[in-house]
Amino acid sequence: MEALKKAIDAFVNAFKIEDLRKKLLFTLGILIVYRVGAHITIPGVNSAVLAEFFRNSNNLFGLYDSFTGGAFAKATVFALGIMPYISASIIIQLMGSVIPAIQMLQKEGQEGRARLNQYTRYFTVALAALQGWGISVWLSSLKVTTATGTGVSVLADDFASGVGNIGFRLLATLTFTAGTVFVMYLGEQITSHGVGNGISLIIFAGIVGGFPRAVLAELEMLKEGIQPLAIEIFILAIVVVIIGFIVFVEQANRRIPLQSPRRTVGSKVMGGQSSYLPFKVNTAGVIPVIFASCIMFIPAMIASWFPNMSAMQAFATAFIPGHITYSVFYGLLIIFFTFFYTAIQYNPNDIAENLKRSGGFIPGIRPGKKTAEYIDHILTRISLPGSLFLALISVGPLHLKDALNMSFYIGGTSVLIVVGVALDTLRQLEAQLHTKNYEGFLKHGRIRGRMAS
Repeated sequence: MEALKKAIDAFVNAFKIEDLRKKLLFTLGILIVYRVGAHITIPGVNSAVLAEFFRNSNNLFGLYDSFTGGAFAKATVFALGIMPYISASIIIQLMGSVIPAIQMLQKEGQEGRARLNQYTRYFTVALAALQGWGISVWLSSLKVTTATGTGVSVLADDFASGVGNIGFRLLATLTFTAGTVFVMYLGEQITSHGVGNGISLIIFAGIVGGFPRAVLAELEMLKEGIQPLAIEIFILAIVVVIIGFIVFVEQANRRIPLQSPRRTVGSKVMGGQSSYLPFKVNTAGVIPVIFASCIMFIPAMIASWFPNMSAMQAFATAFIPGHITYSVFYGLLIIFFTFFYTAIQYNPNDIAENLKRSGGFIPGIRPGKKTAEYIDHILTRISLPGSLFLALISVGPLHLKDALNMSFYIGGTSVLIVVGVALDTLRQLEAQLHTKNYEGFLKHGRIRGRMAS
């Protein structure tokens, strides 16, 4: 309750400051545009037939659809969402560890990051086009069995065969690619002119956008007697426990004590104060989960390119969320990306060097190399439980879907992303609030000083 009150107070106070109010309204407006685009179906697709397919089958794209807020199941212009951009970012970052030229750009500061961002955008277009073509091929071959036992094509009659089918594939590929590029642009605009990380908020909006549909589906199952009331209460309790556990771990951190030396400046003695260097238990946040999720979508995407190959479909079926193969690989990828992203974000040598330059030191640890080794040891120790936490909260709940006959993925993945992004956005909002208050205090002090003079 205290955390909720704190969040509400932060938003209320933000709307009292004109600059922050504009940023919040801008962010909200961009997210509304994204959600509107997630309901515009591309030409040639019978959305009712496609919805029937997703409703009656345990398909490969259920988790992907939850990330796009239902945009994929409707074959909308934003069906691919922001996932191609995230996949491109993963590949570029991984290439940085093996290609010296990219590694140099990563160390060149703002200019190098700008170059890498441009390469990521180009790669995003290529991946979106490739994935868009695969989905268009899958849609053009997809037929849904009706109650009478006949197969109905997902495409309209004019696009179901011949030249019309080729035209649909080209049009769908172009539309999906353009949609991804536009979503990428929206995310960058939020980061530049709004509040929070735009890409994370786009994913957040997609997941949250699917919540009302999931709640209505569960209520419908309860109304029709398909799902007992006790099970629905149990599901709600699980969601509450998962959210509470995530918030608890997200707030946990390991504090390394720091000491600054005393210095005499004139007649004053400065320094000698104790502080600490905080490291979160979940040092990598939600990034490993997002990265691992993108990788786990690859089998389904490849299978969509070969809809008539039974071997490829059988391979992809092993990677359906909830399958043991999916769970093992997904958990291992999350653990790998946790250590990988932590290594990118925190360089013990740089931290030790900065402490040495500022005169700070860790009590009992020699400055320089010994400090770097100590920090690396601490990061390794806290990254392990952090990675296991991410793997457990992401993999575990997936197995409850079939066990509880749920109509949606309870996915700790989705809850983790929603909670993590919400907390991160709240922190950024509070930081900007403190900055505005501090600036206001300084300006107020200067005005009083002028009046006194």
